[in-house]
Amino acid sequence: MDNPDLQRKLAELDTDLAEGDITQKGYTKKRAALLAEYGISETSSPAPSSASNTIHQKPSTQNLQQQQQVPQRLSSLIPSHTPQQSVDYGARTSSLLNTQGQGQFYGQQQDRRNSTLPMHIRNFSNASGGSGYSIPASLAAQDPNNQGNRHSRVPSGASYVGQALRQTGQAPVAQAPVAQQQGQELGFGQYAPQQPQQYGYEQQQGGYQEGYDQQQQQPQQQGYGYDQQLQVDQYGNYVGQQQQYGQAPPMELQQPQRGVSIDEGQPYGEPAGGYFSDFTAQNYPGQGSDPPGGPGQPPDMGFARYGTEPPPPQQQFSPSAMMAPPMLTTNDLPPPTMQHQLPLEPRDLPFAIYDPLNGNIPMSKFDNIATILRHRARESPKAAAYMVLDAKGKETATCTWEKLAARAEKVAQVIRDKSNLYRGDRVALIYREIEIIDFAVALLGCFIAGVVAVPINNLEDYDKLNFILTQTQAHLALTTDNNLKGFQRDLAQHKLNWPKHVEWWKTNEFGSYAPRRKDDAAPPLQVSDLAYIEFSRAPTGDLKGVVMSHRTIMHQMACLSALFHTADKKAAGTTDTMASIRDNAGKRLPTATSNQGEVLVTYLDPRQQIGLILGVLMGVYGGQTTVYCHPHVTQTPGLYAHIITRYRATLLLADYPGLKLVVYNYQQEPFSTRNFQRKSPPNFASVKLCLVDCLTVDPEFHEILSDRWLRPLGNNRAREVVSPCLCLAEHGGMVVSMRDWLGGEERLGAGVVAKEEEAVEEPEEKAEEEKDEKVVGYNSLIGSTTPLSVEEKQQGPLMDEILLDREALKTNEVVILATGDAARKRAGEPGTIRLGAFGYPIPDAWLAIVDPETSLLSPPNQIGEIWVDSPSLSGGFWACPRETEVIFHAKAYMFLPGEPNPVAVEPEFLRTGLLGCVVGGKVFVLGLYEDRIRQKVEWVDDGADGQLGVNGGALTGFGGGMGIGGLGASVVEYRYFFVQHLIITIMRNIAKIYDCSAFDVLVNDEHLPIIVLESHSASTAPTNPGGPPRQLNTALLESLAERCMEILLEEHNLRVYCVLITAPNALPRVTKNGRREIGNMMCRKDFEKGTLPCVHVKFGVERAVLNLPIGIDPNGGIFSPIATQARQELLMLEEKQYSGVDYREVVIDDRTSTALNQFKSIVDLLQWRVSRQAEELAYCTIDGRNKEGKGVTWKKLDQKIAAVASVMKNKWKLSAGDHVILIYTHSEDFIFATHACLTLGITALPLSPLDINRLNEDVPALLHMIRDFSVRAILVNPEVDHLIKGKVIAQHLKQSASVFNITVPPIHNTGKPPKQSSGCRDLGFTVHRDWIAPSWTALVWTYWTPDQRRISVALGHDTILGMCKVQKETCQMTSSKPILACVRSYFGLGFLHTVLMGAYVGAATYLISPVDYAGNPWSLWSALGRYKVKDAYATGQMLEFAMASMQIPRGGGGVGLGELRNLMVTTDGRPRVELYQKVRMHFAPAALDRTAISTVYSHVLNPMVASRSYMSIEPIELLLDTKELRRGLTIPVSPQSAPPEGSVLLLQDSGMVPISTQIAIVNPESRTLCHAGEYGEIWVESEACVKSFYGSKDTFDSARFNGRILDGNQSIRYVRTGDLGFLHTVQRPIGPNGSPVEMQVLFVLGSIGETFEVNGLNHFPMDIEASVERCHRNVCAGGCAVFQAGGLVVVLVEVHRKAYLASLVPVVVNCILEGHQLVVDIVAFVGEGDFPRSRLGEKQRGKVLAGWVTKKLYVAPLSFFFVDFRHDDDAWGLSG
Repeated sequence: MDNPDLQRKLAELDTDLAEGDITQKGYTKKRAALLAEYGISETSSPAPSSASNTIHQKPSTQNLQQQQQVPQRLSSLIPSHTPQQSVDYGARTSSLLNTQGQGQFYGQQQDRRNSTLPMHIRNFSNASGGSGYSIPASLAAQDPNNQGNRHSRVPSGASYVGQALRQTGQAPVAQAPVAQQQGQELGFGQYAPQQPQQYGYEQQQGGYQEGYDQQQQQPQQQGYGYDQQLQVDQYGNYVGQQQQYGQAPPMELQQPQRGVSIDEGQPYGEPAGGYFSDFTAQNYPGQGSDPPGGPGQPPDMGFARYGTEPPPPQQQFSPSAMMAPPMLTTNDLPPPTMQHQLPLEPRDLPFAIYDPLNGNIPMSKFDNIATILRHRARESPKAAAYMVLDAKGKETATCTWEKLAARAEKVAQVIRDKSNLYRGDRVALIYREIEIIDFAVALLGCFIAGVVAVPINNLEDYDKLNFILTQTQAHLALTTDNNLKGFQRDLAQHKLNWPKHVEWWKTNEFGSYAPRRKDDAAPPLQVSDLAYIEFSRAPTGDLKGVVMSHRTIMHQMACLSALFHTADKKAAGTTDTMASIRDNAGKRLPTATSNQGEVLVTYLDPRQQIGLILGVLMGVYGGQTTVYCHPHVTQTPGLYAHIITRYRATLLLADYPGLKLVVYNYQQEPFSTRNFQRKSPPNFASVKLCLVDCLTVDPEFHEILSDRWLRPLGNNRAREVVSPCLCLAEHGGMVVSMRDWLGGEERLGAGVVAKEEEAVEEPEEKAEEEKDEKVVGYNSLIGSTTPLSVEEKQQGPLMDEILLDREALKTNEVVILATGDAARKRAGEPGTIRLGAFGYPIPDAWLAIVDPETSLLSPPNQIGEIWVDSPSLSGGFWACPRETEVIFHAKAYMFLPGEPNPVAVEPEFLRTGLLGCVVGGKVFVLGLYEDRIRQKVEWVDDGADGQLGVNGGALTGFGGGMGIGGLGASVVEYRYFFVQHLIITIMRNIAKIYDCSAFDVLVNDEHLPIIVLESHSASTAPTNPGGPPRQLNTALLESLAERCMEILLEEHNLRVYCVLITAPNALPRVTKNGRREIGNMMCRKDFEKGTLPCVHVKFGVERAVLNLPIGIDPNGGIFSPIATQARQELLMLEEKQYSGVDYREVVIDDRTSTALNQFKSIVDLLQWRVSRQAEELAYCTIDGRNKEGKGVTWKKLDQKIAAVASVMKNKWKLSAGDHVILIYTHSEDFIFATHACLTLGITALPLSPLDINRLNEDVPALLHMIRDFSVRAILVNPEVDHLIKGKVIAQHLKQSASVFNITVPPIHNTGKPPKQSSGCRDLGFTVHRDWIAPSWTALVWTYWTPDQRRISVALGHDTILGMCKVQKETCQMTSSKPILACVRSYFGLGFLHTVLMGAYVGAATYLISPVDYAGNPWSLWSALGRYKVKDAYATGQMLEFAMASMQIPRGGGGVGLGELRNLMVTTDGRPRVELYQKVRMHFAPAALDRTAISTVYSHVLNPMVASRSYMSIEPIELLLDTKELRRGLTIPVSPQSAPPEGSVLLLQDSGMVPISTQIAIVNPESRTLCHAGEYGEIWVESEACVKSFYGSKDTFDSARFNGRILDGNQSIRYVRTGDLGFLHTVQRPIGPNGSPVEMQVLFVLGSIGETFEVNGLNHFPMDIEASVERCHRNVCAGGCAVFQAGGLVVVLVEVHRKAYLASLVPVVVNCILEGHQLVVDIVAFVGEGDFPRSRLGEKQRGKVLAGWVTKKLYVAPLSFFFVDFRHDDDAWGLSG
């Protein structure tokens, strides 16, 4: 830019600006126009270099528009990123508070909310350089070093947590130094601001290191950027000349500085930054982010706001829960062509702020509230500061400014002298609501002493108190004597301990401060940066502390003071401002309208939120008199009006509940108010503002309040007086918006406008401004113009109220039907919503409407979340850096025209959690994000022809999709409802409702509305004291719930999912302004936990649930031809599922090399063992003391068998073919009797001994066996003989036999047979040829299901030998390793190991009785190690018993299982996944190899269908997609994909096929092989399979043994197991040199008989039951049964407690719906102990089903709930 003419003109322009001849705005325009003439862009031109230039220029918007081609308003928000560009970041703050002659900023340590950066827009591109835009949540990751275009913002004194999360050395600021011309006046009351300091905080040694943020993209240096005469002033600030940018600070300032002790003035160890270095409490042990659930709650980042569902239990991202939104995909964001509603820019104060009581004192003279307090005590010592009234309106306490300051100074003096606290330490304030003066004294005393106050308002909540004291590390608590005595009494009553390390002081005993001499100055102030920390609960119940700095307070007070002043002038009918009428010396001239001090009347809690801000802080700042009334004054008609009149209140601070009570009392009895005190009738002429603290405006009540209360009682400005205040209760109670007359509305941009109104273009501003233009007041550097006059403002449209289209609002669209008076006239029209405005945002505040789920600026005409940024807002949460960054430093994004990538919008915002819109610059709020219900729509209106169309759209953001311009424009997937509107509808239309709440829950990816009603009809409280509880009127409660569903469907088209009814005041509540209100999110939490005290529940699933899956063939099921064909087409390229087979024709004895397959029976093989191993040990019994009994050799065994056989044949006359029941304990006698029966050809039926505790099951079972099998005799040993002949069993057996008309056969004791010296062969006991035929039944195994249903299978000699062969070869059993048998010796593997395998392999067998094992489990495990047993058999029950009763020490404790290579754990179905890990971990000290634990799939038709024995690998786990599993497919899911819980099923394999066994997976209906990828019935072909069910004549039973695969080898006969499963091939590196080996393993899913089908999908009850048993702690372990009866799905649940079972029903229903996409029909509950179980603790499903169908199952009253309406009340009524 070397053009001399241009240089000259620019120099002239700079001179005009420096001399004040032209405004900043005119300078910017002229400079841009001048550069444009010469074709030079603004960004390429150098910044004005004149030394006299005191105001730095903003980037030229005109040239940026030409470069970026973006709209004019948007271009003004785009900064230049050239380092030469000069931007003034202090302008916004100076417009509020910079009125000192020295031109210094208010507070050198600038708050983050004081940041004056213009809005920056940062562009991000894909890492791949593609055109697709990146995800907002990961935008920062694309510039990891934060270089280039990152602009640091001035940090907050109260936001060091969020600032610490940023790398302070990586945030260059495109900012030039500001010339310091102290005292140079720019205009009336305006001075050039000094460049604010910028602080960075690095965590060092538990604190935060302060660093000066170097400018012009230089690396940041630690310490402060000064180099001359640096000193510390009385506030702890460094003062002196600022060094040149880019140079390092002095060395002494680079090192950690030491703070100053308050009491001693001695340094103490703290990092640089001194007293606020421990802002986040990170330097305390165990401190960090507090648990969101509040005191005592574990860290649970379960969230409610801004999310569709918590991430586990549900996950949700919320300003209350402080979590960021989930990662978004490209489908979640709107296309880049969308339009955005740009943020509202800040307004300026058109005048300086002066003391309301002395117009010559600028408030910028004061740095904090403590300084102002001393000013008040000096200037207005006798004026009343606070007055306290009781519930009757009588004054109980009064305090003047002098007394208040004296007491506060005394508190500060005691803290300084006696507390040993340092500046910035925390002090707890514990006062009651009525103790406002004591509280104010303590609070202001903390301010003076330089400590941080922590108000604690609820002394009764001990957990909250202890949590806050611990979280803030407060070691001093200030309170009163009464509070301390009451607290001590409560602790003693509840047996609680005093909070540790806390000293308690009673401030009411301190007295007042009195200097030694009257002329002594007050002690110097040592004010800390932080003022106080306010803890409050969010709607979700989370307890967080919001930090408030002195700078934040002063900013807020300045804004409120200006707002009140405009209201004062509005009431006086003048436009006079604070700075307009002055004399030549600059002093303000007195006028008739000069403010003599406001009088504030309030009944809101003065210890928190808006009550603290206006009642205490604003009282000091503005010098007003605060009259605090007890909240009960609103209950006495006329009392509140009398108080207003008596004290001539100018300001009222109230809320809706109190005002409605007062106003409605006046409507009913007006003379009670008018005649309350005849001498002083009510007169409200003095009232200037009636401030109403609320979240949503009630315009209907405002009409009554103004026209029928304020105006009749003497206020002529009634409509203007009422001013609702939008306060952020979760973030310190700061005011965001209220009614004001400041002007500057044109600065608020174009908000949402009425569609029917034509857009009116604003007139263009003048191109040039005259040089002699005079500035009135002073301008902000933002560029404000002179405020509009009253007449000019009145010309604009009244937008205090708007009328919205309710149907459009359901799609988040704002369609304005009328505004102002027209909206009032049309209120009540069907389909409309009347909405009232709060007002304009407070000055100096940015406000944006943002999509909370995508963080994108909302499109025009859309509802969004309100985000704000202002110096008047808090900077963060205490000790929660992550939550501070997410909530207080939120980033909004937008799309630029023509850009495919989203860009970030600066500044950073605070997420309020409020949903609303902006109309004409005014803020309209619909409610909290938590108070909004969403629901998928079933259909949408077609605007073309009015027909109903099926919904097929997809949601692409908060607005339900792009391009929603009206009904019929596009398909809308979601509709939105606000809880407040629903509550109003319910309360107006349904009687007998006390209160109600509504929320939605995310179940099965669908938002389901829940309504909770409070009704006196649901109360069981006795009518008379001491009387019996009232009985509930179930029919009335049902009608109320039904009416609620119908009215919401008619009025709002809301399909309610569930309605719960409770007694009044039973729902959880939150405290606001001293009143308890229902907390929607707390209700939702209790609903999800099942702890709501509900007595009635009603569902509407047929309307609300829309996304239930349906199978391919809803009627035929997954195995129907249609469904099978669909799966086969999908899997046609996959192989068929059948296993290989390893036939072993020859089995060799390892000792003699004899072929064991030559023997035809086990009897012959036993005789061969006797002849070869006569004197070797065959059997030995080990007792409970781990001692061996007398061993039995093979020869002795043969003689014992011969003796028993001889008695049976000769004495008892039993012959071949007879049936004998063997009832023995686990002993050698059982082996003798079994082999004797095999020798004689007698069919043996082994049974376990009768259980004396379950005779009602065992005796009928025994009698039926006697009758069905024509039993000739019962053989017992002495123990059983003594048991049966006992009185109890004998009588029971005799009576039952007579009832069944069954003759009990003789019972013979084989314990002491005659001694026999000859063996079986010597006595001629040999096996006849006919006995070894396949048709001959040698043995009958009897299985008993958990329901005590008998299953008997027949075993011939060939089957017995086949089972022994498979067992020996598969388990590699040899004669050198003994066998140990313990449990289940009457069938299956237990029988084989006890009776047969010893003889088959020639090994010794050791017997341990289950009774001895129960008494001493160590006996079994020590015997396994002592005898070096290689193969052992166990059950899951005995393993669990061992783990529960045995604690194996390190080293084994005498138990060594290193030789145990095959611990077979049998299961008849799906293996329990957790059992393996438990056993492995428990027996690891005993050296049990992890691969030795082998699962065996044992079936009644084959004791070893599959086994993991000697697979040498750990169990194979597989994750399956449950949704596909219900369709018959087995789709594996990778664990690395982190599938959500409930969407996958974890399975463990059952092993490989044994030798001589083949498995095929077959479709049970088509009998064809299944393809890999689907499951079917398990068919088995093996020598170990039994041949038939014994005694059954059912053709279905016989068909199970004749399975033929139609598309396979027809000659092979398979046995159908009736279980579902599949084969899966895996590879493991277990081959030579680690080579991979391919293995085909079997996965068992469960029995076909237990599954049921709904809508063509297959469900496994065990999975549903497992989900229900985990869903709530009131459900007993293993206490759930799911079955299908009469076409209905029934859930029977066993509970510990029966109170409020109605609240448990939705938990059960939602759990099943979420995890299994199934809606159950009936939920019933039984008490603990009433659930049918077997002796082993197994569920008796058959008994449950039979009892349900026959109505013999006891279900307690009020424990039976219908979920769906598909039922017959007569058929399924309550039994009991």
